[in-house]
Amino acid sequence: MTSGAFAATPVAATPKPVPASQTMRALPKAPVEKVIVTYKSRTAEAGSNTAAKSDAAEKAAQTGEKLSFERRLAGGGALVNLGGKATKQDVTEVMNAFRADPSVASVEPDIRAYAMAVAPDDTDYAKQWDLFEPTGGMNVPAAWDKATGSGVTVAVIDTGYAAHSDLASNVVSGYDFISTAADARDGNGRDADAKDEGDWNATDGECGTGSTASNSSWHGTHVAGTIAAVTNNTKGIAGIAYNAKIQPVRVLGKCGGSSSDIADAITWASGGTVPGVPANPTPAKVINMSLGGASATCPSVYQTAINGAVSRGTTVVVAAGNSNANASGFTPANCTGVITVASTNRAGARSYYSNYGTIVDVAAPGGETRNATDTPGTVTTPENAIYSTLNSGLTTQSTETYKPYQGTSMAAPHIAGLAALLKSAKSTLTPADIESTIKANARPLPGTCTGGCGTGIADAAKSVNAVLNTTPPSGTVFTNATDVAIPDNTTVSSSIAVTGLTGNAPATLKVAVDIKHTWRGDLVVDLVAPDGTVRNLKASSSSDSADNVLATYTVDASSEVANGTWKLQVRDVASGDTGYIDSWSLTF
Repeated sequence: MTSGAFAATPVAATPKPVPASQTMRALPKAPVEKVIVTYKSRTAEAGSNTAAKSDAAEKAAQTGEKLSFERRLAGGGALVNLGGKATKQDVTEVMNAFRADPSVASVEPDIRAYAMAVAPDDTDYAKQWDLFEPTGGMNVPAAWDKATGSGVTVAVIDTGYAAHSDLASNVVSGYDFISTAADARDGNGRDADAKDEGDWNATDGECGTGSTASNSSWHGTHVAGTIAAVTNNTKGIAGIAYNAKIQPVRVLGKCGGSSSDIADAITWASGGTVPGVPANPTPAKVINMSLGGASATCPSVYQTAINGAVSRGTTVVVAAGNSNANASGFTPANCTGVITVASTNRAGARSYYSNYGTIVDVAAPGGETRNATDTPGTVTTPENAIYSTLNSGLTTQSTETYKPYQGTSMAAPHIAGLAALLKSAKSTLTPADIESTIKANARPLPGTCTGGCGTGIADAAKSVNAVLNTTPPSGTVFTNATDVAIPDNTTVSSSIAVTGLTGNAPATLKVAVDIKHTWRGDLVVDLVAPDGTVRNLKASSSSDSADNVLATYTVDASSEVANGTWKLQVRDVASGDTGYIDSWSLTF
């Protein structure tokens, strides 16, 4: 089997100046309004709020300031209010008065702190709508206060690495797994040099019937930039997990790559043993594969390699494909144990080219440079693609550059970057934890997704907060994202086949529901267990005129066997408004 990269043709860049509000700036100089006084132990003020209040009044009389005791801090200090914004001279006078008191151990201003995840100073950050825009973006900057990918290596199994100064310090040694010298273009087969030698084709038909001549894509370098471009270096772009390391693993050369080479690359990248290849000194905890080919089933060579990687604790992220078709017909998107990613555009709808279907786990920005109705090959909105690191060479490497690309190849590294953020935030997370956290914290698409885009657009900040503040969902998640129309006065259902579990369902079965409807009060929503038992999730209400049912219900299903066909049953009890089941999931 031959696989290729899931990226569309590169498009021309449209430079924009960086708004002043998006450049790095000095912290504001806020006036001091309060001071923190720590009294020596055994003094009255150290243990008595009344005594501390009296002392503040004495210091107020002494300095002429409007001082008042506000509260006791957890560490024992007394917070003293200065009565408003005091001048520097007033603050100094007050602090000197407290310092002169033999009962005071220390006094310090109550200073301001600020979130450090301000917009980075990378010169092209303004073009990275996919990171920060509220409609189509992935809410990445708000995660950077808590996680930046430190300590995590991400293997980019792709075309290799084209040297780029906006990536170099984050790149660790990789490997070239292309076993055929002619395809590798480096004069030999497998070796320890993951340099991208170019994937150009000189003539039409060179790579099989229907193939066309093309320049080198430098695809792996573009993907790597989205994941972990060096950030806050006053140049280029910002990476999602900008303190993570990129490990380039070369599998795609002339005419794509073979499944045998790709499977070995998966094994090696995750720390497994490949005959004849030295052990990986820096195994990856995340693998990105923005590649694929047509196949009705997942080849066993892929599935075996993926199973091994996951068993070693490596999260595997793959692109859904760019054929505007059901992703079930493409591999490795249809393999189990992977996170399959669809592409969304700047408006938060499924990109016209993106594959879809029930096997899609989640969506992420992949860009869109024209409308689906525009003439194929035209580029009307290059600024709506994904901007990242590249090389200017038409065939062999030349100078480094940046360009916008579109494709599910660009969507997948957004999720790989997020997986690295999660792993760096909490090192004990398993691949299942990471997948379920990303899916559970995605937001519904603001646009449309015919065919199914998983649980929605991933939200980086929400996902990171989830693993830091709560126990991430560690149970198995089953999802059906196939749309089911809900006509007036009709009962419809959507099914999920649960397999591979043992025993009964939990007493806290989570049922996540996403129903699009223009008058949700018309709807009665039930969960139907495999034995036919009905549990009501939502009743109808003639006064509830709001749109949509977006909710997660907790159901005691401990009396039910887990395996079997579960149904979400929706009944419309009125006329005049219609909708559809967008997606729903069960978390065991």
